[in-house]
Parts: sequence; C-alpha cells; structure tokens
Amino acid sequence: MPSALPIGDPAPSDGSLPTSALTGLGDRPFGVYVHVPFCATRCGYCDFNTYTAGELGTSASPASWLEGLRRELDLAATVLGAPPAADTVFVGGGTPSLLGADGLARVLDAVRSSFGLAPGAEVTTESNPESTSPAFFSAIRDAGYTRVSLGMQSAARHVLAVLDRAHTPGRPVAAAREAREAGFDHVNLDLIYGTPGEGVDDLRASLDAVREAGVDHVSAYALIVEEGTALARRVRRGELPMPDDDVLADKYELVDAAMTAQGLRWYEVSNWAASAEAACRHNLLYWQGADWWGAGPGAHSHVGGVRWWNVKHPAKYAELLAAGTSPAAGREVLGDDDRRVERVLLELRLATGLPLDVLDADGRAEAK
Repeated sequence: MPSALPIGDPAPSDGSLPTSALTGLGDRPFGVYVHVPFCATRCGYCDFNTYTAGELGTSASPASWLEGLRRELDLAATVLGAPPAADTVFVGGGTPSLLGADGLARVLDAVRSSFGLAPGAEVTTESNPESTSPAFFSAIRDAGYTRVSLGMQSAARHVLAVLDRAHTPGRPVAAAREAREAGFDHVNLDLIYGTPGEGVDDLRASLDAVREAGVDHVSAYALIVEEGTALARRVRRGELPMPDDDVLADKYELVDAAMTAQGLRWYEVSNWAASAEAACRHNLLYWQGADWWGAGPGAHSHVGGVRWWNVKHPAKYAELLAAGTSPAAGREVLGDDDRRVERVLLELRLATGLPLDVLDADGRAEAK
C-alpha cells in the first residue's frame, strides 16, 4: 500500500462509514490486511511504517499491538454491520515472522473471530527468511495459512549489504523449500533490481536462485530511492549513484524473460505466477478496486469508495483503541471521477487490461 496519502477529512471517532459505502458489501471480494510494524533492524531503502525495538522502547510491544488489533477487528465487524467473511487475509509489515508461529496463529484467530474466513480463503504472511524454520512453516500451515511470501531481494551478498538486508544469500532458497515441504503450495519470493552496484551477472544469479527455489510466484520491483531513508541520504551525499531508468528498464526485460523461461507469466506489472491459482488474490483486490479492511498502525482501508488510514505509531494506535476510539487518522470519500481515474491507473497494470469504454473520449483517442 502507498506509504502516504492526502490528509483528507477527519475520520469519525466511532469509525462509522456512509450508507453508500456499505451498499453492495459482500457482493464484491473482501479482504483483511494486517500490518505488523515490527522489524529487527531497519533496511536502508525502506520507508514503510516499521519500528525496531530500540525505536519503540517501552511505549509499545507485540502484546499491546495484538490487543489493539483484536479491538480494531471487533470495531470493524461492528462498523460493517454484517461483515462478509474474508476471501483473503494478508499479514504484512514490517516482519510478521518476528511474531513467531504462535503469534501469527493468534493474528489469524482474531480475524476468524471478527470476520470468519470464506471457503477456500487465501491466507498469506510475509516472512524474513532468517526468522523462519521448518517448524515455523509447519506450525503456521497448521494454523491455517495457505501462502508464504519471502523477502529475498538479491542473491548477491554485496547487493544485500547496500540494501542493509540481514539475511545470507542462500537462506531464501532454503526457506522456500522448507515452506513447500511443510505443505505450502503457494510460495512467493520478492526481488529488488537496480540496486547501486548490482551488475547484470548479479541479477542473473538472483534469477537462477529463484529457479532453484521452485516457487510458483515472484514479485520483482525496481529499486525506488525514497526520501527520508538512509539510502536516499547516501545517494544525496554522492556515496551511491541514483538508479538509472534505462538500466532499470533493461533489467525488467531480463526479469520478464527469465520468469517466462521458468514457466511464470506476468499478470501484473511487477508480479509473475505459474498459474491463475498461484496469483495473489489479495493484491488483486487492490488493483481491481475491491473492498478491504486494513488493521494495524498506518494501515489503509477501502470500502465502497471510502478510503481511510490509521495513525502510524503503535503506542498511539493501541491507546486509541483501548479508549474505545477508532484509530483512523483521516479519510477521503472518492467521487465518481476519482474512482474512474484510479481504475484506469490500477487496471492498466494488469495483463487483463482495461475496457476502452472506461476511458473518456480524449482517452480513447489517445489509446489509438
């Protein structure tokens, strides 16, 4: 999800939504996103809403976060009235695997308690390869998770060092195998390409490692130097070069060719899957403008044309919910034109494309 949105309007303290937003609820796919804001270390390129233990001190903890999460999910069920069972659940972060298998099981239990899971629901958790093990994968599979997304980024040690990634190059491949052996049919590896100092041979080595891992889904993103990050400061000081757009484009084509050779086809600009079943159904909710409730500090939600976002700090998040108040920091009600423009921007990312009649006359003329 985007790291920042316009301030918008204040959100009601009870979290209530306009009647128009609830119209048709359940007719559209519905998902739950859970944001885990904890990381062991801060990666230099990351601008997500995450915190290390040293940054939080005693102001917040996984225990206080989980209690806040339970309260927010219960609030969500009340706000939505008769909440639809979740078609998809995605636990992201941050580093959800830092919660351990027991913690992730409690997260999913909270979602089940407030929403329930639809038959055949897709349930994903992100994981750092270094905080996983065969026992971890077996336990979360038993808890009800159906899909695992592992942060690999690169197989080149010096590239990982530039990104401040705290895992050894071979661990993601081993973790992917462990996940499959634990019964996960759907395993994703995340790649980042275009890191300063990454040569073509480094990227090829990463793509070879993906092939060796035998996963059925790959997400590959061009490195973006986000303002406010350690990486941006290094680029500004001239210690590292800014990624070159033409080089990134060439590397994208290399990634796509390698994925195609491995039997994976792109279904969204940055995502490749071995089959329709392997595609990430939760992310398709975002790209197709469906409904989801985002729970956790800084999480974003969208229901029926209303978008809102939570306060960012875990301590403030838990404090508001303990007081019986919605953690939403602001929201915006999208007009018809806003929704049409966003549909164009999002659906053009998909291999299925966009119906021409969604465009206005000028847009159709340009499309020709």
